Amino acid sequence: MTADNSTLPGGAGKEPLPIGDDPSLLLVDDDEVFVNRLARAMERRGFAPRIATSVAAARETLAQGAPAYAVVDLRLEDGSGLDVVDVLRAQREDCRIVVLTGYGAIATAVAAVKAGAADYLPKPADADEVTNALLAQVSRFPPPPENPMSADRVRWEHIQRVYEQCDRNVSETARRLHMHRRTLQRILAKRGPR
Repeated sequence: MTADNSTLPGGAGKEPLPIGDDPSLLLVDDDEVFVNRLARAMERRGFAPRIATSVAAARETLAQGAPAYAVVDLRLEDGSGLDVVDVLRAQREDCRIVVLTGYGAIATAVAAVKAGAADYLPKPADADEVTNALLAQVSRFPPPPENPMSADRVRWEHIQRVYEQCDRNVSETARRLHMHRRTLQRILAKRGPR
């Protein structure tokens, strides 16, 4: 899982990134190797990153002041990244927040955006993708993805959304999707396709 790219926007000989007057950035992820790599890559892009590896550590960091930007992993060892998003939103309404997750589904993306995240990226996300998400203009329609979801992934996302809407009840989800319950259980037990 890499957080760095060889191409660095805003690097030598290129236009500086439109970060603004406040380059403060909070990175919250319990994968220490990933978050440290991402911090180094974001620092090269002009951000001033601080790292937290848990919800508790993020709250301690936020007690010193809320950043202008934040990248928060959805699932942390001691809780949900959405708790960090709530605290960030309460402390600084204009904070641009991107939520990362390795177990992405449309339902969790919707929950993250409702909580106040500006964008949602599946892991592994590299520093360029994170930078683009942090600096994207709100009014601009996002460009088409380089690698759009496969048909299998779209199907999996739909199943996950219905499963979440049925309060994670396998029998009810199977009934609504007109699937056999065991087939649905096998699908839910597997990791999402790419």
